This record gives sequence, C-alpha cells and structure tokens, in this order.
Amino acid sequence: MLRSSLPNLCRVLTLLLLALISDPALAEKGLFWKAESNTAPTIYLFGSIHTDDNRVTDFSPKVLEALKSVDMFMMESESPQDPRMLQTQNPDLITRLTDKELAQLYALADFHVMHRDAALRTKPWLLAVVFDSPRPLTPYAQDNLLMRLAEDYGKQVQGIESAAEHFAVMDSLSADEQLAFLRKVLKRSQQTKERDYERLIKAYLDGDANKLVRLNAQVTGSMLPAPLWKKMRVKLLEERNVIMAQRLLENAQDKSLFVTVGASHLAGPSGLINALKQAGYKLSVVK
Repeated sequence: MLRSSLPNLCRVLTLLLLALISDPALAEKGLFWKAESNTAPTIYLFGSIHTDDNRVTDFSPKVLEALKSVDMFMMESESPQDPRMLQTQNPDLITRLTDKELAQLYALADFHVMHRDAALRTKPWLLAVVFDSPRPLTPYAQDNLLMRLAEDYGKQVQGIESAAEHFAVMDSLSADEQLAFLRKVLKRSQQTKERDYERLIKAYLDGDANKLVRLNAQVTGSMLPAPLWKKMRVKLLEERNVIMAQRLLENAQDKSLFVTVGASHLAGPSGLINALKQAGYKLSVVK
C-alpha cells in the first residue's frame, strides 16, 4: 500500500489538470471569484493548485472570511476509502518497462515515499501524475487545508464528484495510453520538473489563466502524442466541467457555497466561470 494518504492521492489529478486549461478566450485574470444572484445565495469559486508550497497555502483574510460565511464547502471530489481504487488489475510493469525505466521507477518511488511493490501495482497513469511532481506529495496541499479549515469552522463538506467518478476519467485510458504517459514522465529530469513547477507556481500566483494556457502548450502538450493529448483534454475538462457546474448549481439553490476546484476548471467556454454567468450570476474577482 502507498504510504501517502488516500485523500491526498485522490486530488493529485489537480497537478495534471492545471496544465489542461482549454480555450484562453475566456480565461479572465483571477483565481478567486464571488458569484452573486438576485434569486440564489452567494457562491465563492476558488481555483486551487495541489501543492503544500507555503507560497499558496498562506491564505488571505478574505479567503478565510468567505469560508466562514458560507453554508457548505464543496471540493472537486470525495476521498477514496478503498486502496484497490489505486491499483491496476493487471500489474505488468516489470515485463513492459525496460531495465532502465524500471530503475527510474524504483528511484522515483523511493523519492515519493512509496513501497516499490506498491508502485508496481499502482495504475500507470496515477504513477505518471505522482512522479511528475518535483517534490513528494503530502496531506497538507492547498485544497486539503481548505477542507480542514471548513471542517474546523463547522461547515458541511461535500465532494462534487465521487471518488469513483474522479478516477474513472483516467481509468478510461487504455493500458498502452497509460504506459505511454508514464514513459514520458520517466524521461523527465528532476531539473526539468523543478523548472516547470516554478513556472507553474509563478503563473498561479499571478492569477493569470492565460499564462497557464501557454504552459499547457509548452509542457504537457509536448509530452504526449497529439491524439492522447486531445482525448485527455476532453475527458478531464470539458466533460467534467458540465457535470461540476450542474451539481454546484443544484446545491446553490438553497445554500451559500465555497467551491474549490483545480484552477483549470475555471476558464474556457465549458469552465465554471462561464457556466455561472450563463446561469445568471454576476461574477467579480476577490482581490
């Protein structure tokens, strides 16, 4: 079993999703929004990044005030309770990876505090996402901390998606597609990962989704074959955004909400900012 926490792994997809923002045409500057309506309670929409970097976990008083003021805290997904959700039914990485790739996998498993035998049983796409982080993942990532604060404030906490729905998106990739993704990550050096991480953090701190879009083309898009890149964008963003918008609007009929999702879900024609506008909300950036 992985020594890191299941709740932490459930939201590890955020690291990937941040690089999958779609059309920049509607990527307005700002990652913390207030949505107001004459007919429904207020919604706060917070674009998160899944890291424990203290540059993003030192929340401003306005974030804390907003969190205290709402009835319900909603985050991207529920936490998985069954470790089998992380495991592949056909663990064949030993036979499909070269000796060099296997040595890289073991080294990265050690770095990310994973038992090697557990890494071999982990779904290849999930390994790819974890291993692409230049620093070990911890339970103290930004979205997890917001959830814990909400619980401390006595707020109702709910996932927009179930854990099964959350994982099913990437599980739909074929074994060959997942392996191709993992191989690309195994080839990336620590120096490259650290460089891209700093660029990502800077873009996030700037609150400018257009910068994140450019990183999308430069980093993740260049890592994957074009057909797989396109498939992942549709499944991870466009299809999920529609469901997310529907569910948060249903809950917002009689409750004020603080919603935190990966920042990638805010922008674009299918993004939550546009969905709230189409539902009649007036949106403003909380500085």
